[in-house]
Amino acid sequence: MKKILLFGAVGAILLSSCVSSKKYSELEAKQKETEDLLNSATVKLNSCLEEKASTTAQMNALKEQNDVLRANNQELINNMGNLTTLTTKGAENLEKSLESLREKDLTIRKLQDAVTRRDSVNLALVQSLKGVLGNLDDEDINVSVEKGVVYVNISDKLLFASGSTRVTNRAKEVLGKVATVVKNKPDFEFMVEGHTDSDKVKSGASFKDNWDLSVLRATAVVRILQDDFGVAPARMTAAGRGEYVPVASNDSSDGKAKNRRTRIVVLPKIDQFYSMIEEGMKDPKIN
Repeated sequence: MKKILLFGAVGAILLSSCVSSKKYSELEAKQKETEDLLNSATVKLNSCLEEKASTTAQMNALKEQNDVLRANNQELINNMGNLTTLTTKGAENLEKSLESLREKDLTIRKLQDAVTRRDSVNLALVQSLKGVLGNLDDEDINVSVEKGVVYVNISDKLLFASGSTRVTNRAKEVLGKVATVVKNKPDFEFMVEGHTDSDKVKSGASFKDNWDLSVLRATAVVRILQDDFGVAPARMTAAGRGEYVPVASNDSSDGKAKNRRTRIVVLPKIDQFYSMIEEGMKDPKIN
């Protein structure tokens, strides 16, 4: 009987020991779960704290920007207030200045349009002259445009015999071609200029000096254009420049040959040039 009671007591103790170990394991598992939750919460808390710090910094920066914008806005308001204090006379002067600028701009555009038209006409004239004179030696005759003026340079070797004012037959052929072009351009006037080298006129010549020689050669060319080819004399001017507008040095024979020349200066009539300006005023782009 005693043995039975002893075994029962030992069994009860063992059974009690098994229950306590199971509960311990459960508690240990819960503790582990609680620690994991705590660590996760700590991480989230730290993240929130960092985000808060970043948001606070951004908010402070925006506040500073807002303060700057407020200051700028106040400055603009003050400037506007200053502008509104302009006197009536000051406003009128400003309007007059603006109107003057508009008028100057319009004038500039009118002149630019007129110059463009003039350059177009000159280009057409040069092409016409080069077309009829294209088979001549460039050393004897040259067509060019300088500062809106067309120049036809003809060497005296082609036009005149040495020391003479009589136009050669070959030169008349050339002048006839020039006359054909200029007669078809009634809006142009031209001046015939005689030029010489610096050599003194020989004694016994029919003219006094290089002034006389240059003028007589210019008038000889003008008479040929008028009498032989029907160019209106009212459109022509004869001028002598003597030795005083050289294109080369008179220290060499080649330079002297270049200086002995007759130059025909072709330019639009002054009233025709202003007419181009008036036509430009009618351009819708200008008005």
